[in-house]
Amino acid sequence: MRIVIGADHAGFALKQNLGDYLRELGHDVTDVGTMNTDPVDYPDYAEAVGKLILGGGAERGVLICGSGVGASVAANKLPGIRAAVCHDTYSARQGVEHDDMNILVLGARVIGEELARELARAFLPAQFTAEARHLRRLEKTKALEKRYGKST
Repeated sequence: MRIVIGADHAGFALKQNLGDYLRELGHDVTDVGTMNTDPVDYPDYAEAVGKLILGGGAERGVLICGSGVGASVAANKLPGIRAAVCHDTYSARQGVEHDDMNILVLGARVIGEELARELARAFLPAQFTAEARHLRRLEKTKALEKRYGKST
């Protein structure tokens, strides 16, 4: 699978570790940065990850910041991106199955390397079920994006 991964300075070390792990599993991983621990702003990396997915350069994304919250908020400003901070495998899998989530967001100051790997293993193979109730809800979510222009 083609995966894009990005992080701010707080998520740098976890990004490096998880990116290497995903490559070991055979995934094609594009790293959009950051490339060190110098302070940077998470919205820049949320945008980079989201744009690659929206442009077709990646099928899924992993985004990492300190808590996962800020990066999740920023990524969800891009129409078509459905990002969620997940720190349990049920949410990482179910977010795709029910909500067609395309970016897994992690908090590097909240979880460790092994849990990050477990979350990626739950997220990446999951598939949107396309059940009627989930399709209806996804269409309503898309309508919200259109109605409000994701500008807030």
